[in-house]
Amino acid sequence: MTHQYVDNLKSERLVTRFLSEGDVQFWAGFFKHKEAVEHFLPSHLTNPEERAKEWIDKQLDRYTNNRFGLQAILFQETNEFIGQCGLLAKEVDGVSEIEVGYFILHNYWGQGFAPEAARLFIDYAFNNNLTKSIISLIGNCNVKSQRVAEKNGLIRERETNWLGLDVYIYRIERDEWEQSCA
Repeated sequence: MTHQYVDNLKSERLVTRFLSEGDVQFWAGFFKHKEAVEHFLPSHLTNPEERAKEWIDKQLDRYTNNRFGLQAILFQETNEFIGQCGLLAKEVDGVSEIEVGYFILHNYWGQGFAPEAARLFIDYAFNNNLTKSIISLIGNCNVKSQRVAEKNGLIRERETNWLGLDVYIYRIERDEWEQSCA
């Protein structure tokens, strides 16, 4: 599937841009909070800067290989880097899916940025006919992320094991999204 993946998506408070190597310094802070990374795939890297660089390099590779990728989420008013969100092409249980993923720096938790950012990308995917449904893979114990998905109308579909993690698959179908927009 070929698509044009764009940045500079805007919501009431947020704007997106593609990540760059220069974002490693901002993203390293994410890996310094145990609570932020407790639901992550384990990494052989322990240094927050190295983990951030590996993470951002993975997104840059996604952009290059037409697999979407997370984008920087900035607070419009101040241009502060507050996290990442975006679409991710994934294979789950042998099926090609498009996931909306979101990660907010710890200092910005609880302010509604994750659902606002995720909604930007859900709307983008459906408005551009990129998919018939969107998923979020969320750790079984990650209640905060589950609430974000539910706020955007995603419904817990089932449980699976993805890359060694026990996760729930949350999903929203295009027609459900259309109803929520009406």
